[in-house]
Amino acid sequence: MNLIICFHHFSQSCPECCRMESGGKPSAAQIVVLATSSTLTAIFYSIYRSRAKTVSRLKEAKKVSIDQDLKATLSETPGRCVSYAVIEGVVRSVKETLNSQFVDNCKGVIERLTLKEEKMVWNRTTHIWNSTEKVIHQRTNTVPFAIGSHDEDITTTVRVVRPLDGAELDLETTYENFHPTAQSLSSVIGHFISGERPKGVHETEEMLRVGDSLTGVGELVLDNNLIKLQPPKQGFCYFLTRQDYESLLRKHVNGVRVWRILAVVFGLATCSTLLFMLWKWYVHCRESRKKRSILEEFKEQQRKRMRELKIDENSVPPTNCTVCLSRERSCVFLECGHVCSCGPCFEALPEPKKCPICRATIDRVVPLYNS
Repeated sequence: MNLIICFHHFSQSCPECCRMESGGKPSAAQIVVLATSSTLTAIFYSIYRSRAKTVSRLKEAKKVSIDQDLKATLSETPGRCVSYAVIEGVVRSVKETLNSQFVDNCKGVIERLTLKEEKMVWNRTTHIWNSTEKVIHQRTNTVPFAIGSHDEDITTTVRVVRPLDGAELDLETTYENFHPTAQSLSSVIGHFISGERPKGVHETEEMLRVGDSLTGVGELVLDNNLIKLQPPKQGFCYFLTRQDYESLLRKHVNGVRVWRILAVVFGLATCSTLLFMLWKWYVHCRESRKKRSILEEFKEQQRKRMRELKIDENSVPPTNCTVCLSRERSCVFLECGHVCSCGPCFEALPEPKKCPICRATIDRVVPLYNS
C-alpha cells in the first residue's frame, strides 16, 4: 500500500491538461496557418514598401507652374529636364479632337468605348445565382494633347507623351446604356440547363474632355523647343489624373496606411502562431522529462519493494503485476493501453484512478484473460 500511496503522490504532480497528444509536433492546421500568414505578411509588406516608395517620391516631386518663363527655366536646368515634376493645368487640344459618338458638342482627347456582357451564373456549390460581367469589346482612341495653364492668356503648354501609360487615368463617363437580352420560353429553359442566364450588354463611353483639369507627374523635358511630360526613366510612377496633386497624394498615403496595417496584423498572426508552436514543443519536452523521471522513480520504488519482500528481481515473471509483484496482470487500462496491474491492485488505486506507468486517467478497464 505504501507503493500505491507513492503512485498517488506522483500522479498529482502531472496533471492531465499538460499531456501532449501530438507528440510535440505541430499539427497540419498549425503548419497551414503559419505558412499562409507568413506568405500574406511577405506579400503585404512588399506592397507596402512599394507604395511607401511611391508616396515618398510623390512628396519629393518638384511642383512646376505653367507660365511664360517655363521654357527658359528648363533650358537653364542641367540636362534641360526635371526628373520628377508635378504639372497642374487644363487639357488643351494640339490639332484635332475626338467627338463623342453619343453626346453633341462633347469634344475630348481620349475616348474609350466599352461593351460588357452581364449575366447570371449558377453556383453549384452555394446553389445561388451570381452576377458576373465580361468585357467583350473595348476600344481606346487618342489624339495628341497638351496641358495648359488655367490662365488662358498664357500660351505655354506641356505636351503629354504616352498618356495611356499613366496611372490613375480616370476618364469621365459621358454615355452609358444597358441593352437587355430578349427572353423566350425556350431560351429560359436553355439557360437553366446550361447554368448561365444572360442579362444584357452594358455600353459605356468615357472621355478625357478638352478643358478638364488634369494633373501630371512625370519627367518634364525640353526637347527641340517643345516641352514634354513623359514617363520617368528612373522607374518612378507616371501619373495622369483629373484629381489635384493634394488629393492624389492623400489617396496614396491612405493606401499605404491600409497595406501597413495588413502587414502588421498578419505579421502578429505569424509570430503568435510560431510562439504557440514553440510553447507546445517546450511543454512536450518538459512533460517527457517529467515522465522519464517518474518512470525511473517508479522503477526505484519497485526495486525497493522487492528488497523489502526479499524477492529476487530476476525471479519475478515479466507478466506479474507491477504493484503487488505476485499476481498476474489482468487489466488493460484505456485509453493509454498499458497492461501493468491485477484486478485487486486496480481496485485499490485511489480516486481518480490513474495508470501507474504513465499517470493517464483511466477511462475504462478491459479484463485480460491469459490462456
